[in-house]
Amino acid sequence: MAKQGKAVIHRELNKPVVVEEVTFESPRRDEVMLKIEACGVCHSDLSVTNGTIPIPPPLVLGHEACGVVEEVGEGVSEVSVGDRVVVSWIPMCGKCRYCAGGKPQLCDMGARAAFTLQDGTRRLTDASGAELNHFAGVAVMAEYATLHKDNVIPIDPSIPATGAALVGCAVMTGVGAVLNTAHVEAGAEVVVIGSGGIGLNAIQGAALAGAEKIIAIDLEDKKLEFARTFGATHTVNPSTDGDAVAAVMGLTGDGADYAFECIGLAATITQAYSCIRKGGTAVVVGVSKPTETITLGTFMMPFQEKTLIGSMYGSARPRVDFPRLLSLYQCGRLKLDELVTATYSIDDAPRAFEDLEKGANARGVIVF
Repeated sequence: MAKQGKAVIHRELNKPVVVEEVTFESPRRDEVMLKIEACGVCHSDLSVTNGTIPIPPPLVLGHEACGVVEEVGEGVSEVSVGDRVVVSWIPMCGKCRYCAGGKPQLCDMGARAAFTLQDGTRRLTDASGAELNHFAGVAVMAEYATLHKDNVIPIDPSIPATGAALVGCAVMTGVGAVLNTAHVEAGAEVVVIGSGGIGLNAIQGAALAGAEKIIAIDLEDKKLEFARTFGATHTVNPSTDGDAVAAVMGLTGDGADYAFECIGLAATITQAYSCIRKGGTAVVVGVSKPTETITLGTFMMPFQEKTLIGSMYGSARPRVDFPRLLSLYQCGRLKLDELVTATYSIDDAPRAFEDLEKGANARGVIVF
């Protein structure tokens, strides 16, 4: 049965988001409808509203959520009504060369479902009857969401929804970049550039890996305070401490083993590459504008054997990694509750985006 409810909508570039009543269509074959309990306000949502991520409006935002299955469509046996699930914005078809090769984060279907469901259609209409796009194929910054069954991962219902929601993006992306993409080993020296939601999770991923030095770099002292909470052993604010690369060299001698760029700027990607030693690895986690480019000197490349690599969704295998991350939380080794520094009602979504842009939170979460 179709549902009526509120959703956070991006309608115009560089304009505040709006909250409107929309209609959520019932699930079709292989789909489920969720009643959303909590949704993180992620920088990727903001990047859609300012054009950094070019997805056409009107668009229901949200890709980082926890909810309860409200209704299932024909052919769905993986979950049942009443199950608590975390949303994965990569659907993982299980059939393409990337899924079959153990890299479901690169799933062909996920690449196609950027603003519709997998079959290219939509399940959202506004009060005028006009269709709305689904951000990342899930559109979960809303009271309900209709999405493909491949986008939901069942979890232990005792885990709080606010923290569980963040596993669906920030935690998976940051921790996964360290553990899955880079395979950071115990005793390594690690630099993390940017201490927002993703960067903080890269920091705690490095702590989980047993890194000896974890150097957080950010222009905001408040974010560097968050970084220390999540395991940073050293912090650098270039606006007061001087050149970040020089600071890293001073702390490590010849550069870090790994650097994680969690902002998405050409300048900081170049900085990450410059921070690593010979044989080191720089990992690009932040999403840049399509027009951003970097220039690297090629002469020294053969002599230094540095690696520059991207990390998509923390090289996630959601059906394996989400339960593992939540188990780490349950045994006290992964911080989720500490990430949530502010909660909002859906009507306060515009303020949540303002706070995100100001860097006020480790992570803000809309609670339904």
